[in-house]
Amino acid sequence: MNKISRLSSVLTKVNTANGLPNEHYVDPDTFIEEKHTVLFANWSGIGFGKDIPEVGDAKPVDFLGMPLLLVRDRDGEIGVFQNTCRHRGMILVSKPQKIRGAIRCPYHSWCYSLKGELRATPHVGGPGQNKHDDVNLSDLSLVRIRSFVWRDVIFVNVDGSAGAFEEVHCELMERWKEFDVPIFHGGETSGFKLDVKSNWKLAVENYCESYHLPWVHPGLNSYSRLEDHYNIEVRDQYSGQGTLVYRQLTDHDGETLPDFAGLSDKWEEGAEYIAVYPNVLLGVQRDHSFAIVLEPVNQENTVEHIELYYATSEKDTPEYDGLRASNAQQWKTVFEEDVFVVEGMQKGRHGELFDGGRFSPVMDGPTHNFHHWVATQIEIGRTG
Repeated sequence: MNKISRLSSVLTKVNTANGLPNEHYVDPDTFIEEKHTVLFANWSGIGFGKDIPEVGDAKPVDFLGMPLLLVRDRDGEIGVFQNTCRHRGMILVSKPQKIRGAIRCPYHSWCYSLKGELRATPHVGGPGQNKHDDVNLSDLSLVRIRSFVWRDVIFVNVDGSAGAFEEVHCELMERWKEFDVPIFHGGETSGFKLDVKSNWKLAVENYCESYHLPWVHPGLNSYSRLEDHYNIEVRDQYSGQGTLVYRQLTDHDGETLPDFAGLSDKWEEGAEYIAVYPNVLLGVQRDHSFAIVLEPVNQENTVEHIELYYATSEKDTPEYDGLRASNAQQWKTVFEEDVFVVEGMQKGRHGELFDGGRFSPVMDGPTHNFHHWVATQIEIGRTG
């Protein structure tokens, strides 16, 4: 059976569909194919604005083997560039740092502005000659990667083929427009990462659905039961789950974290957890939100980068430090509980007779929606 016909069983209704075939989890060649057709061809998350908060802050990122550079320019805007000098291909920035003047190549000292423009080419025309008629600086700016920042996540579209972010994700942005307010990272205790021996897609699939809650998250399920959740699925766009019984964390004095301003009654006890395809997982609650960027290392390893955000700055509200730390630990426990599941599914995908599995027509709609989207992207890539 060829690859295209194997995907046909994914591209059907949830009640008859199979999941993605094994090679999409264990085969290095298929991983490379998905790198281009799924991750580079769409808006993928690669980092967070909080990591480059001030003018001149720069952070190198390896995205599927491609060296990228995140930079905060003098207008306060975030730019993403290929972290490669236009002269001889040298890596420009090897570790997070503050750029005081220009981005300077350590090899031959070609210099670029924070917006990526080539500004200086020392001795390019010979000793003491810093210009040459055949070296046009305006033609040799750093390669800028299309980027967009939403909810502090830095998204990129590497190959430039996707529609504008605001158009691709307009429905989700409208769904969560009440949360379109300033958000503040919770500080040192509010970020952590998990190394998971699993294909990145399995983390998305697990996050999408609430079906596993009674068995994998007994503590969470004790008050936010399976029957208190609902599916969220928009074909070819996003999917996830919502709860009707979000419970705010309280300290020993009964204090809670401040709410985001202007929320409707829906969010008093409601919360939603949505996968923004391909590799970003977002959650919103009345008093905090979080973002998870899944870093695909290879077909069998993923790093989950998790950051939590609040309605007030941690510098201005130290009285909430304890609550923020407790909240982060609570979420860390929940996300760690998922590790054995996604790693177990990864091991299971080495079962050569596994056919991709079947879906519960009622409970697995969000996960099937993600499979359908991935298969669609792959077929677009194969047919050109």
